[in-house]
Amino acid sequence: MTQTPLNSLRFTRRTGLLALGAASLVPAVLTGCSNAPTVPTPTASPTGTVREQLQQVLEVIAQGQDKLGVAVLDLRSGASWDFRGDWTSQSASMAKPMIVSMALRKARADALQQPLPAEQAGQAEKAIRNSDNDSADALWKWAGGRPAYDALAADLGLKATHSAPEKDFWSWTWTTPDDQRSFLKQLVKGGTKALTDAERSYLLGLMGQVQDDQTWGVGAPRSSSVKVELKNGWVQFESTDKLWAVNSIGHVAGDGRDYLLTIMTRVATFDLGKAYCTAIGDWVFRVLGSGELR
Repeated sequence: MTQTPLNSLRFTRRTGLLALGAASLVPAVLTGCSNAPTVPTPTASPTGTVREQLQQVLEVIAQGQDKLGVAVLDLRSGASWDFRGDWTSQSASMAKPMIVSMALRKARADALQQPLPAEQAGQAEKAIRNSDNDSADALWKWAGGRPAYDALAADLGLKATHSAPEKDFWSWTWTTPDDQRSFLKQLVKGGTKALTDAERSYLLGLMGQVQDDQTWGVGAPRSSSVKVELKNGWVQFESTDKLWAVNSIGHVAGDGRDYLLTIMTRVATFDLGKAYCTAIGDWVFRVLGSGELR
């Protein structure tokens, strides 16, 4: 079984979100250049409660796309919301924070240099900051592979997250937006025995330094006043359905907002998945700027 991992390649951001219209909440087309994929997006601001606004926006964006799931946690209120949050797909490089977590746990269990030995620390930095696949491969093997991944998922209480029975490879691991939201919550807020506070801080520090051209999706609103800790993932599964898993997870804080967002898609092209993730990341940021999720 083969796949085409392209996570180490750099893609330039697409620009040019359509301006908001003043009519009703109906689809527009997210463009940006003549070859850009089309994603339905609202032409006007949604109405109602924050929860109702999120639902309205995702119903528009997800028109015609059944392989898409989103989960949100507003850390200001503690309230959560999801759109197909239990939809299951493969992780791609979204698995890399889990891989670094596995490595951190191994270093602690083996009483090695903290938080990681020098070689593994360099691999962790490249895996998160640059989405380097070779580094992730090395860490996956060093940290114990499939059994270590499943043990971590179990300790984190991620019931729908597990390694792939068909292939011992991190990109093929299965998860859901809801599970990834739970993982992020434990990373950001603690309350888990799976990782120490120092390990959580180390991993979040790396997720806050992702290279600029990989900060689309959840990172779409990142600016000098908005901090984002994130990890995106994208890979084409050539040996199965030929589709791309394009995913984005992260913590967004600033400009009066503080929330966790996870986005998972499975689409025909990388560019289309990136467009979906970025449109959702942008709209969730806008909606949560209107008030707290309740």
